[in-house]
Amino acid sequence: MKETSLAIALSGLGFVLAVIWGSPLIRILKHYKLGKMIRVEGPDSHITKMGTPTMGGLMILIPVAAVTILLNAVSLLGTNIMGRSVLLPLIVLFAYGLLGAIDDWEGIRGPRKGLGMRARTKFFIQVILAVITAYILKNVLLVPQLYWPGLHVVIDLGIWYIPIAAFIIVLMSNAINLTDGLDGLAGLISVTAFAAYGSIALMQGNFFVGRFCFTIVGALFGFLWFNVHPAMLFMGDLGSLSLGAVLAVVALMTGQWILLPLVAVIPISNVMSDVLQVLYFKYTKGKRLFKMAPLHHHFELIGWSETQVVQRFWLISLLFGIFSVAIAMA
Repeated sequence: MKETSLAIALSGLGFVLAVIWGSPLIRILKHYKLGKMIRVEGPDSHITKMGTPTMGGLMILIPVAAVTILLNAVSLLGTNIMGRSVLLPLIVLFAYGLLGAIDDWEGIRGPRKGLGMRARTKFFIQVILAVITAYILKNVLLVPQLYWPGLHVVIDLGIWYIPIAAFIIVLMSNAINLTDGLDGLAGLISVTAFAAYGSIALMQGNFFVGRFCFTIVGALFGFLWFNVHPAMLFMGDLGSLSLGAVLAVVALMTGQWILLPLVAVIPISNVMSDVLQVLYFKYTKGKRLFKMAPLHHHFELIGWSETQVVQRFWLISLLFGIFSVAIAMA
């Protein structure tokens, strides 16, 4: 109970810091004209979002870093609130955040305006970062490699762990990125996922990871204060790439990453819809399986309002998150 209370307190602290930091950040982004470029092939209703400040992921990263670093510094006084193990997900958060920031900047001001970094370049950097992270998880932090639901033993994956872990990190980074297409969607989905893995970590006795997850939950709620429809700012690739990667890392640190398809059911579904759309288009020589991919745009085009899509997808995510925690407890 004490650990749960502390985790919730850190969540509240993350929320307060994000909300305080939010308005000044929006003014800074507007001053430097860092506004969102809307894809021409996107739904017509999104044209009104053109120019809305992006790179709002900073509203999440800064409070999380402040809380994590300060509470690690407190350990010098003999109070161990945040352990050194959370420094890896914090570094991953900023590494992928920097990659996303470069992508956002190039898409707004760079030579590839409206497009961002070349996909191959971005993917290559994601893979390199993921492999390094996977190596540290396996050989430095010595995290449990895999807990199978219902079994209370660690399954050793041997040499396969690093490629599997790297794949999961890259997959989730891009999955949350694809989900960041509607006001509040990626934020609400991420809140649910981090709350689920934070709860799993606390139940395992992995208190440092649990506290870190709930710090992110609080900062995300602060971000959502400004991101709900109609959004005052977007998280951008700076936020979505980093949140996806660090979600994968905390899942790997709990050893319960096999539950990610449930915890992150909406982002995974978005990835699958994108893949299926491309394959079907090529196989049928021009026909489309969905009206538009990723999946949330399909539902917009069949008549759901943006708010309906976000709320219904979040309810599905919440339900699957609860299922996932229950399975982890079994």
